[in-house]
Amino acid sequence: MILASARTQVADYLSTLLYVYTLLIFLYIVIQLLFSVGVRPPYSRTLDHVIGFLRDVCEPFLRIFRRVLPAFGGIDFSPLLAILTLQIVNSIVVNGIIHG
Repeated sequence: MILASARTQVADYLSTLLYVYTLLIFLYIVIQLLFSVGVRPPYSRTLDHVIGFLRDVCEPFLRIFRRVLPAFGGIDFSPLLAILTLQIVNSIVVNGIIHG
């Protein structure tokens, strides 16, 4: 019974971790879209640190998919593929841990 509880807790933790990473990627993409449209917030050291953090966290993972999937007509589909991959890994790993 204790092992089942530990498995469920680990699965919940991994699921939450992947969900938060998905949200970070989504936020990074929204900010990049706003920048590409021309929306520039006034300079703020805090905002600069937040954007730098998002770039440092999201770009290495997105770069993997940018090598595989080129941009089509200036549209980058790598974030979509990255989020889809995270959701697939989430379902496989969580189900594998709980039912494994």
